[in-house]
Amino acid sequence: MDPRDTPFTKELEDDFVYKRATYSWMKHIDFILADLLCIHFSMLLAYFLRMYVMSGNIRFAYKYGMYRMLGIVLTILHFCVVFFSNSYSGILRRGKLVELIKVLTHNTVMAAGLISFMYVIGISKQISRLVIIGYVLFSILSMYLVRITMKRVIKNQKVREQNMRHILLISDKENVTDIISSFNKNINDCKIVGIAMLSENTCLNETMNEIPIVANNENDIFEFAVRNVVDETFIVIDNDDSKIVQRLSNSFLQMGVTVHINLSMFTTEMPNVVVEKMNGFTVMTSSINVITPAAAFIKRLTDIVFGIVGCIVTGLLFVFLGPAIKIADPGPVFFSQKRVGKNGRLFTIYKFRSMYQDAEARKKDLMSKNKMEGLMFKMDEDPRIIGSGPDGKRKGLGYWIRTLSLDEFPNFFSILKGDMSLVGTRPPTVDEFKEYSIHHKSRLAAKPGLTGMWQVSGRSDQTDFEEVVALDAEYIKNWSIALDIKIIVKTFFVVIGRKGSI
Repeated sequence: MDPRDTPFTKELEDDFVYKRATYSWMKHIDFILADLLCIHFSMLLAYFLRMYVMSGNIRFAYKYGMYRMLGIVLTILHFCVVFFSNSYSGILRRGKLVELIKVLTHNTVMAAGLISFMYVIGISKQISRLVIIGYVLFSILSMYLVRITMKRVIKNQKVREQNMRHILLISDKENVTDIISSFNKNINDCKIVGIAMLSENTCLNETMNEIPIVANNENDIFEFAVRNVVDETFIVIDNDDSKIVQRLSNSFLQMGVTVHINLSMFTTEMPNVVVEKMNGFTVMTSSINVITPAAAFIKRLTDIVFGIVGCIVTGLLFVFLGPAIKIADPGPVFFSQKRVGKNGRLFTIYKFRSMYQDAEARKKDLMSKNKMEGLMFKMDEDPRIIGSGPDGKRKGLGYWIRTLSLDEFPNFFSILKGDMSLVGTRPPTVDEFKEYSIHHKSRLAAKPGLTGMWQVSGRSDQTDFEEVVALDAEYIKNWSIALDIKIIVKTFFVVIGRKGSI
């Protein structure tokens, strides 16, 4: 049976980062911005060459009002083509000839619009024809080469593999081949990382279509999902045992993992419902909270802006803190550690070192003084902090680095890179993550943040790990741009008030 023969899945998600609407222009914002750069580069280059050849002068086109106006018009025309032509749909799957045709079409429409604008407002005679011809030719050439290069990089880069949505397939044996075949037909942003079949006759540690069989019962399914990177689950079961499906769905929702199940089996309320396509399958999507493409763009743009500014400030702080840390405790200036990010992805976190180099080794001897209840460690008067003395009561260099949250500034590199977000949840250590129960993993449904709900809700007073989990879950379920702004403002006052380190 081909599961695509019927409207076969619904999607449930307890994760605010699910993006409703998969508009091709939003999915390929990197190509859109790259094309825009090519357009302006081509105009500037055409003007430069025309002026240099004709008069030997080096001039910048947008210094002059008419050409500056043309630059604005080109930007508007480019986005009009983007929105109305759907020219970026399937861009990663297109061959070189098809791509060339798309580029020619895009630039032909742009040129027609630009010439029409010049004619209507009466400046066509004042603009050099050689500049316009040069712009069109350079734009076609540069846009085509950039698109081909970007596609080659995207198809081969490790970053794409890291950011792909990892799917756990739960299915009857007869459906597995058809489903995997559908996923492998096209270049996608997701991959099946494991197969689970609820049958005692299923042999573990074998493979189907080069994908490992990881479970044959519910307990093994949950164990795999908790210990590995799983973003979504695909449940395709022919029988009518809705109780099994319901148990699986509820447990995965507790983890913040997206669930796709047979439409005929759902009975629960489904907020924010939308029907869409995913890898050739018709899915009905429902989630407690959704993030629109525009909101996702704003959040990422905010991260990039703050990331750039934060990295600059980090460089300035390094000039002063670097020598101070070296003098106080010879060793590396930066502390690095593997942390667990979205849905179990590992990344490296960086901080200005505020503790002695043997801090992690000494942690075991101090566990009896841990004031946290659960899977986090925090203690008052920590002797591992640089300059704190054997009893941890002194206010040395490390104390001020942590109190003023200066140690956190290198995290802006991770924010700029995309491993973290400015606002999110606290990234657990690998050791903490290994002890997680099913409901704990829900806090990994979003990218970890430099600050978050629990940090601004009495961050130094929180002693119960379950309260931290609840606050992180609350942030995910109620996320909005306004909530991020509120947390950022609160963080500023918390840091200024020196109420502990973030």
